[in-house]
Amino acid sequence: MTTETSPGGAAVVIGDALIDEIRDEAGVREFVGGAALNVAVGLRRLGIPTTLIAMVGEDVAGAHIREYLADHGVRLIASAAPHGSSRAVVTRTANGEPSYVFNRAAQERTVRYSDEAKAAIAGADIVAVSCFPFDVPAEVEALAAAVEGARLAIDPNPRTGMLSDREEFVRGFERLAARADLVKVGADDADVLYDGDLDTLRARLRGLGVTAVLATAGADGAVLEADAGSVSAPISALPGRVVDTVGAGDATLAAVAAGLVDGAPEAVEGWSALLERAMDVAAATCRAEGGLLRTPESLAAADRGVHGS
Repeated sequence: MTTETSPGGAAVVIGDALIDEIRDEAGVREFVGGAALNVAVGLRRLGIPTTLIAMVGEDVAGAHIREYLADHGVRLIASAAPHGSSRAVVTRTANGEPSYVFNRAAQERTVRYSDEAKAAIAGADIVAVSCFPFDVPAEVEALAAAVEGARLAIDPNPRTGMLSDREEFVRGFERLAARADLVKVGADDADVLYDGDLDTLRARLRGLGVTAVLATAGADGAVLEADAGSVSAPISALPGRVVDTVGAGDATLAAVAAGLVDGAPEAVEGWSALLERAMDVAAATCRAEGGLLRTPESLAAADRGVHGS
């Protein structure tokens, strides 16, 4: 179930859980997914006891999501889903990047914070938020109250098919980001939310008071900037071909968040090691279809099994 030994501590992830319906030349396939769900499972596979707080329906899709999380040892605290479980139809664009069309449940997703959820948040060493409806003020208010005092790792992860008000999304996101220990952003986030480049967005977030900003730029690698300094890392070169980039960003966030469970590095060398490990994990995740986090070690173990060694 897990691929690493737990360093101690616990995590909570808040956001989306859904079914990815993949359509391409190979046909139609379904995977349990969602950015927050991928991060939660990734953290658990890295040895961190993890709870996911997300909207999941009482339907067939919801049963698949629950079974998947149980298989990976992730505790689910589910919010009611008035329109059933979320679903994304995923197709490939001309350049190979995924394109998403979301059902009504995903577009109108909501998260509620029961006493059980609040207790899990209070007991967590890190709370990660990904693919959250920051453009809904009531959702932002509820989230802000629920995570008051928590150490936060945030990935805005805006999906154009779920984004209803860009300016409101930016306001909600920046309200929570200003108090975060870590914010992860990518080049697509800069394009969708700010019409600007990634370096400018990284500087803006640091100016808001974000403790550390992780900026991922696809094939150009990533930069992590904190008070201790700025470090960069290229895409990791691992054996095997890149099969699927879906989940790479989620794996990167999970790997860095896992490294923060016991506290942030004090020196730039610690941040550099954390980023390099995250890039290795992201590269390994790209060696298989779907968003399940892989590590270089898990790939090597699988390869030994194939060859009987």
